[in-house]
Amino acid sequence: MLFKRSATTSGLASSRGWVKYAVLVFATVLAAGSYFAMKGGNAAKKEEKKPDDKIFELAAGDIAVLAPQNLGLAIPVSGTVRPVTQAMVKSKVSGEVSQLHVREGERVAAGQVLVSIDTADLRARHDSQQAMVAEAKARLDLAKKTEQNNRQLLAKNFISQNAFDGTISSLEVAESNYKAAAAQAVITQKALADAQVRAPFGGIVAKRVVNVGEKVTSDAPLVHVVDLSRMELEAPIPVSDIPSVKPGQEIAFKVDGFDNREFKGKVERINPAAEAGSRSISIFVSLPNADGALKGGMFANGTLAAASRAAVPAVPIAAVIAEGGQSYVFAIENGKVERKPVTPGNKSVELGFVEIRDGLSAGAQVLTVKAEGLKHGSRVAVKEGAAKTMPAEKPKTSAVEQVART
Repeated sequence: MLFKRSATTSGLASSRGWVKYAVLVFATVLAAGSYFAMKGGNAAKKEEKKPDDKIFELAAGDIAVLAPQNLGLAIPVSGTVRPVTQAMVKSKVSGEVSQLHVREGERVAAGQVLVSIDTADLRARHDSQQAMVAEAKARLDLAKKTEQNNRQLLAKNFISQNAFDGTISSLEVAESNYKAAAAQAVITQKALADAQVRAPFGGIVAKRVVNVGEKVTSDAPLVHVVDLSRMELEAPIPVSDIPSVKPGQEIAFKVDGFDNREFKGKVERINPAAEAGSRSISIFVSLPNADGALKGGMFANGTLAAASRAAVPAVPIAAVIAEGGQSYVFAIENGKVERKPVTPGNKSVELGFVEIRDGLSAGAQVLTVKAEGLKHGSRVAVKEGAAKTMPAEKPKTSAVEQVART
């Protein structure tokens, strides 16, 4: 009995030892887990607080206020230049091209022969018609003599009145035949003249459509002639801006290929109706071109300075950011940066301001500079002074300073 008790007591003591050891290990693991969890939580809190604690200090010149500005109205105008006077000279008769008197790029005078068409067939027709005129003239002369003789015979009662009336009728028919033949002769004579195709006005040959030996029909195109002394530009203008456009207004243009030269033009005409399928109306601008520097097909772009308008809400151009077809500004509200979508309007590059039609209320403050890390929700503070509302010179360097406060 004594031996059995001792064995039982020893087993219990061993079991209690293992339990204590297991509890100690579990407590150690739990403490380590709590430690690392608290450490990770503190690190996460620090990461979350870090952006909130960062403040961007701004100078007064870095902020602008949405305020009324008289921007005037600068309307962009662009289009292709074309000659005011130009013509595709066409053949008035059918025939074979016998001679070409001009080439592309040559200057021609009004009335100068451009193309000659073979006149053999036309000459034969004219000669035939001239013979018919001569025959009709002879018949008319005979009818006149017969009428004079019969008139004398009628006076002496040698012929009846009915016979004399027949003589008068024959005379009238002869006169009609002569006039018809003479008219046809004029037509054939004109056809001979038209075989010499002439320039309708002075200008430059832009293109020849035919070559010697080709057969042409009536109304076939032969030569394209242009007059470069006066050029014209047709440009679409938004319907909303048309009331500010008047005939006689001047426009300064830049033309591709003439980087250092400015061309002057004037609004000559305004289309009375909008283009189908668009909200624009075409205006026509005349461009003097005495030296012939401008050529047809050149692209020109300029700005029409229309009449001044009433003041409109505006901010500096630098404050408006365009991305992905949308425009926005960074506004300051309650010491934080807010990204605000806006609808820009007319722009004055000279003044450096752009109209804001929607998205901001009067007196709103916006940033005019960019800083690394500055984004929606960032905290800002103005160092001194008030925000600018009038045009100012662009600063050479940004006055934004980033200061981290912990």
